Amino acid sequence: MEPILTASHLKKTFTLSQKQQKLEKSGSRVKVAVDDLSFTAYRGEIFGLLGPNGAGKTTTLRMIATLIRPDSGDVSVGGVSVLKDPATVRNRIGFLTSELKLEDFFTPDYLFGFFASLHGVTPEVAAARKAELFSRFGIDRFAQVKVANLSTGMKQKVSLVISVVHDPDIIIFDEPTNGLDVLTAKVVTDFLEELRSRGKTVILSTHIFSLAEKLCDRVGIIIDGKMIQCDTLEAVQAGESLEERFFTLYRDCVGEEA
Repeated sequence: MEPILTASHLKKTFTLSQKQQKLEKSGSRVKVAVDDLSFTAYRGEIFGLLGPNGAGKTTTLRMIATLIRPDSGDVSVGGVSVLKDPATVRNRIGFLTSELKLEDFFTPDYLFGFFASLHGVTPEVAAARKAELFSRFGIDRFAQVKVANLSTGMKQKVSLVISVVHDPDIIIFDEPTNGLDVLTAKVVTDFLEELRSRGKTVILSTHIFSLAEKLCDRVGIIIDGKMIQCDTLEAVQAGESLEERFFTLYRDCVGEEA
């Protein structure tokens, strides 16, 4: 297998507000969101980051996507460091997150063209790619409808096609099916499988065990910012369902009272 993304000893801390400090059991002024975390993703696989809310999944993905800098450690994307050359990394990845808020005033047609231009996609290539993706996700009928008037599912589809407008080799999805109806979620998961079949690498963050079992080749389990186990899906399961295995590891980490 060919390594295409390697995260090495990532660490990220945040300063807590006074209100957050009161909620923090330790009373500390800082929160360690990601703590010495490492993993490797390979070309043509779906790699799943699993963990409860607040485990550090989104922070990890945001460091990979160059949206925030790690306090220490680095990520190599196709041999390029996120610290030394973030612009090149951004051109090599796509990033879909629930934090991506589409401006209500604009249409899917305008947004696709804007992001295609931002990534340096030629007008001819952008037009062909838009026709393919808009048809695939049923966006073509809503191409001139303002985002404010789109359904939640359609907004998610528009966000998805924008994230892959430049046909990147690595696509990062942070909880891609959250809040979606079953039909829209099926469209999204089918697309992830198609990306893998085309040799793309998908990094998938989720807390939905059934989704990880259906899609992922390899998984990493994150608890309290630490990578607890990282291996093939079968090896991590160790004869149990993924959910059962996760809670076994969770209890081992935080204690039986959890």
